[in-house]
Parts: sequence; structure tokens; C-alpha cells
Amino acid sequence: MSSEWKARRFWKAASVREVEGGAEVTLDERPVRTPGKLPLILPTVALAKAIAAEWDAQIEIIDPNTMPLTRAANSAVERVTPQFDAVANMLADYGGTDLLSYRAVEPERLVHAQAEGWDPLVDWAATRLKAPLRITHGVIPIAQDDSVLHNLRAEVMGLDAFGLTALHDLVTLPGSLILGLAVIRGRLNAADSHALSRIDEEFQSESWGRDDEADEAAAARLTQMNNAERFWSLSRTV
Repeated sequence: MSSEWKARRFWKAASVREVEGGAEVTLDERPVRTPGKLPLILPTVALAKAIAAEWDAQIEIIDPNTMPLTRAANSAVERVTPQFDAVANMLADYGGTDLLSYRAVEPERLVHAQAEGWDPLVDWAATRLKAPLRITHGVIPIAQDDSVLHNLRAEVMGLDAFGLTALHDLVTLPGSLILGLAVIRGRLNAADSHALSRIDEEFQSESWGRDDEADEAAAARLTQMNNAERFWSLSRTV
């Protein structure tokens, strides 16, 4: 028998109240705090209500794995806010080695699939983000123009801590800053971004057969990206 202690539900109802700077979730009138005991002030009532729903959905044992919005909000307050520049710079650096810039040389079917899926996003980035990416075929690194990197960095730096928290998974999981920015700007949804990031993987699966572990890992990434997209949307909705 496991002796590991697990937190149990101790409240009757979760609710939301507006406070200075946003909204907070309360459990029987006691405000929710981050694991580090910091005030969990949410930027919108919509996000607070969704987080309150996660707390209300806990039956007996509190399971953080079923509370992705709460975990993301905790990260925004405890991790992203105090090291905002470091997180933003890390994400902006993806622009220099963006997935969409690196194309296969062969076979032709994969080359075509990448071009069909990725070229519209490269065009979008050039037009909307003023970031025309250079494209290379093969594994030889290609340097992007300083102006491109500057404009992409400005996009990231212009976010708040909650937006940056959402963008983190939308960039690091597919391996593309352009795909992440396309989701938060409404050009793509997370599911489409996930599919575009897996063109190579799907090609290999079709050619050599599916791998159950790889498919499970891909499904987990999709769930995380969907959660990040929802976190972004709720943190913008009044």
C-alpha cells in the first residue's frame, strides 16, 4: 500500500470574484494561491471561471493532471513573470532555426507535402509579421536576416506573462515560432499547427508503419497544445 500523501478536496464550492488587477478564484471564500503561496490573480474573469471549474471538478483527491489551466496560471505567476525576458528570448530564438525553414531534399512526395503545408505560413509570416524566412533544403544551417529576427523577437516581447506562458507550448512542442504565433494571432488553430508540425512524422508512418509509442506522444503533444490555445483565448477574453 502506498503511503504517499495526496491532497484532498476540502472545500464545498469554488467561485470567482473581481479584484484589483483582474480576478481570483476562491474556495469557500478563501483565495487560491500558487504552490509558492503567491496571489493567483488572473487577467480575465473568463479564465478565472474556467479555473474555478477545474477546482469544482475535483471529486476527492486533487489531481493536478486534470487542471491544465490552473497549472499554466501558476507557471505564469511563479515562473514566467520573474524571468520574463529569459523565457521570451528563448522562444524568440526558435525563429532562427524555425521548423518551416528546413525542407527535405527527397522523396518528392515529402518535398511536396512540406511545401503545400508550410509555404502558406511562410508567406503569412512575411506579410503579417514582416518576417520573410529564408528556406533551405537539407540539414545545412541557414542564417535568417537580422531584421527578421528583430521583428519576430518584438512579437514575443510584446506579450504579457500569461500570453507568453501560452505561447511557450505552442512554440516548443511543434518546434516552430511561426506556428506558435500563427495560433495566437488566429491564423491557425492548435490542431492544425500540430498536424503541420508532423508532416515528416506522418510521412514516415505511412512509409514504414505506425509506432504506438510515437502516436501516444503525438496525442499528448496535441492535448498540451489545445490546452495552451484555450489558456491563450481565455486570458484575452473579458
